Amino acid sequence: MQNNNYYVRSHKRNGRFINIKATKRVRRTLLDFFLWKIGKYKFDDEIIEIPTNFSFPKIDKPFYADKPWVTWVGHCTFLIKVNGFYILTDPIWNDNCSPVSSIGPKRHHPPALDLATLSRVDYVMISHDHYDHLDKKTIIALQKKFPNIKWVVPLGIERWFKKWKIKNVTRLDWWESFEDDFIKINSVPAQHYSGRTLLDGNKTLWTGYVLESKCIEKKLYLTGDTGYNDVIFKEIGNRFKKIDLSLIPIGTYVPRKFMNPVHIDPQAAVHIHKDVNSELSIAMHWKTFHLSDESMQLPPYELYLELKKENIDTTRFAVLELGSYVNW
Repeated sequence: MQNNNYYVRSHKRNGRFINIKATKRVRRTLLDFFLWKIGKYKFDDEIIEIPTNFSFPKIDKPFYADKPWVTWVGHCTFLIKVNGFYILTDPIWNDNCSPVSSIGPKRHHPPALDLATLSRVDYVMISHDHYDHLDKKTIIALQKKFPNIKWVVPLGIERWFKKWKIKNVTRLDWWESFEDDFIKINSVPAQHYSGRTLLDGNKTLWTGYVLESKCIEKKLYLTGDTGYNDVIFKEIGNRFKKIDLSLIPIGTYVPRKFMNPVHIDPQAAVHIHKDVNSELSIAMHWKTFHLSDESMQLPPYELYLELKKENIDTTRFAVLELGSYVNW
């Protein structure tokens, strides 16, 4: 343990995981959702008008297939290549994200890569058990196609994999690590919640990850779903010093009073970019599933405004086109 730092394992209260150092109540209840839907959290001044001619600046750099790269499949699903290995984050190829296939949030665009055309997947990192991050149909399809995948999950989620007859699973608490000859994957704290039914709220852990390549000095940070916390991200930055690539949410934040404890807006996303000393950050958790009240075009515009305010070049915090490839 590190003295005076946020280097602590997760905690439980009455059998459920809790958020440490949170300044607001984090867990969302049915009453919270009801109040949201009847407009009790609505504030007209939190919606910013988007210029009709706005488009987020593209990264205008050459791409080299033999160097580490990343491509955005959709939502929080990225395919990453480093040292000849392929890593997936929170894979979802399903048409919706809910316990019932015929209802729930629908995809607004198909995945940028066809799962059937993937030639190799070595590692998969799962951040938490919500349906837009832990998709049974996708996981079973990946396991069938690539039976040697090494799955890395937070505490408690291994039970789902056991139920689905998948064995090559490593479960991690915050600040625990999975390690082999090529890669080290560190679980790091996030501020969120979990649950797939009305009865299992916070029975499993939620997490972010810092992946460290052993063959070349590269670090990748996946935040997972999270609200902003003054302690968590600075501690991640202090421990890992410099992150080469961060995958940071920019969507699902309106109404802010309801969402901010568990999701970040673009302003907080830029704070995280700075806190972890990220060389390059890429936006995620927007455009694919419409899970909140802001328009699906708003997050990139608010991100653009915040980057300008903080004097950060847009090449340092990118909004990718689906299926585009970027070196990191």
